[in-house]
Amino acid sequence: MTLTTLRRFNLTQNIAAWRGGNGPSMVLIHGVGLNADAWYAMLPELLEKYTVTVIDLPGHGDSAAIANVAEPSLNAFTSVISDALVECDGPSVVIGHSMGALIAMDLACNAGVNICGAVALNAIFRRSDTAQQAVKARAKELCDAGVVDNAATLKRWFGENPQGSLQIASDHCEKMMKVTHIAGYAPAYTVFSECDGPTDAELKNCKVPMLFMTGAEEPNSTPAMSRALAALAPNSEYITVEGARHMMPCTHASQVNHHIEQFLRSREIFNE
Repeated sequence: MTLTTLRRFNLTQNIAAWRGGNGPSMVLIHGVGLNADAWYAMLPELLEKYTVTVIDLPGHGDSAAIANVAEPSLNAFTSVISDALVECDGPSVVIGHSMGALIAMDLACNAGVNICGAVALNAIFRRSDTAQQAVKARAKELCDAGVVDNAATLKRWFGENPQGSLQIASDHCEKMMKVTHIAGYAPAYTVFSECDGPTDAELKNCKVPMLFMTGAEEPNSTPAMSRALAALAPNSEYITVEGARHMMPCTHASQVNHHIEQFLRSREIFNE
């Protein structure tokens, strides 16, 4: 499925979005370097039950970059998405992947007025010193060189020699990465490299139910990180998706959708 089948429009602050389906509101936020089409595998099932708004992050896809900000922060990205949530019909469940997960958690902890639930897929939380140095080095290289090493990124996401459905997902992600302009990619990746997740206090005081889910084979946004997040946030849950790596929204869509649905039911979110 591609998002060309859904009605496209602009939200506030020139955020491009697609919307389809019928039912309670759900908002999907992709990761750095991709665009809204990253949700192609999960969408068919979600559209059967929900009104799904799928956005392009600022500077990605057809969304404008964040204006008048010399050095963008996570808060700048969150503020733009928070404004967009106002244009959704009723409180939304926000689902974010990777950097989108950082935004979803920040929204839940600090701007939860229009949110009734949050799902953080492959979320970063308290990187090790080695991992922190590596991601910051990648961000610096991206900014200095002005080009993206797609091969290295895809290798981290899908492994050395992906086959079958993994290769299809890898090819799909590569296509998205090729059309992401460096002017949008570089500042977003810099923000991603500098963020380490919500503070302990933010998590402990969060009133929004949250689900933390990651792939068992994920080398960077590790299962241990999601477990630690769930241990701090009240009314939260942690799930590991067996056999999955970073791009589990593409490679393990049915499992991810199932766990999200179970979580929404267990917390009686959207129940009349």
